[in-house]
Amino acid sequence: MDEHAPHDPHTHAHAERWKHDGVRVIKGDRLDDNTAQTPGMYRQAAINHARVGAQKIWAGTVTIQPDAKTGVHHHGALESVIYVVRGRARMRWGDRLEYVAEAEAGDFIFVPPYVPHQEINADPDQPLECVLVRSDNEAVVVNITDVEPVEKPEEVYWVDPIHKAPG
Repeated sequence: MDEHAPHDPHTHAHAERWKHDGVRVIKGDRLDDNTAQTPGMYRQAAINHARVGAQKIWAGTVTIQPDAKTGVHHHGALESVIYVVRGRARMRWGDRLEYVAEAEAGDFIFVPPYVPHQEINADPDQPLECVLVRSDNEAVVVNITDVEPVEKPEEVYWVDPIHKAPG
């Protein structure tokens, strides 16, 4: 038997494939904000098709400044999971945002497809920081303008290594 047959995992071609198509580490300071945005929040992509070739998921971070509220939106057919890293989140959802729940650090939030919702930082003093994962490889965000938010969205300046404070 040929010890370097094409199915042999020790061949050079096989090793090169895994080198470039295997595990990827995306450094936290290398996230991409060229992704769909909603007023009042700042999303950054870590994992998507363009960055790593992901076929079935999108993952990234979202930051909402103290006491800020997002615009009303949904994510089409995608399912979303939000993990609260730091802070306190208030979620409103429904046709008129008539339902409300809160989550804190360590909690997970599940948002089903097509559910209109609004994220609110329930803490007036600290940013809300979350990890976000969606069930497809691209970010889908449909901002809804014909639903009046229960809590009025606020425009917030995002200050981070990419976005400097104005003035």
